[in-house]
Amino acid sequence: MPFINSKVSVKITEDQEKELKKQLGQAISLIPGKSENWLMTGFEDNYHLYFRGDNSEPIAFIEVSIYGTPNKSAFAKLTAKITEIFVSVLGIAPDHIYIKYSATPDWGWHGSNF
Repeated sequence: MPFINSKVSVKITEDQEKELKKQLGQAISLIPGKSENWLMTGFEDNYHLYFRGDNSEPIAFIEVSIYGTPNKSAFAKLTAKITEIFVSVLGIAPDHIYIKYSATPDWGWHGSNF
């Protein structure tokens, strides 16, 4: 039950969005028990972001929400991969990317909770 939502300060083309979705779908398997089959992704482009009080360079804020308990080792691997993806697809510098993780024991789907 993972959800990856990204807010980026640049425009995302349709081709870039498809490539991000594809690569994030592969990357989510770095967290044990997670797969693209249950992954939901969201993309918010042209988002007004400032980093260090400046918005002259591309910036990304990415949120990864998962059902279950935190896995810091897997999160570290996923951070490296997500950073690599956003650098290669959108040209956002690694030092302008924040990634936030949230793990929860409660997740609703299809009218009920797990």
